[in-house]
Amino acid sequence: MTDLPGRGVRPAPAGVPGLTACSLCAGETFGEPEAQRARLEALATAGVARLTFVECLDECERGDVVVARPTPACRARGAAPVWFERLAGEGPTAQLGDWMRAGGPGAAPVPRVLAPLVLRTSTDPGE
Repeated sequence: MTDLPGRGVRPAPAGVPGLTACSLCAGETFGEPEAQRARLEALATAGVARLTFVECLDECERGDVVVARPTPACRARGAAPVWFERLAGEGPTAQLGDWMRAGGPGAAPVPRVLAPLVLRTSTDPGE
């Protein structure tokens, strides 16, 4: 499901990857919170990803934190969520959408343009 506070809940197709975004820092990188929220919501509306906004992801200093969550099938095969920092703007968000359409974490490699935005967290495997 897509959790859009104040905007209702929309169903998402089963078997698509998920996105979790920080509602407090969305759009912070470019000072455009409503525009970035709208870009992420458009991915959910298009059925590309299940979207959840949360109040905090505990990475406040990083801004525009988005977590790409694998599908249940990819998770069962060992895929882990991929955390991004400063993921904002039309270009990076479009690249994120393309990757999610390709299956996201565990189904396709992180796009080269998004690789520098990958955030290492204490929950990463092997750390």
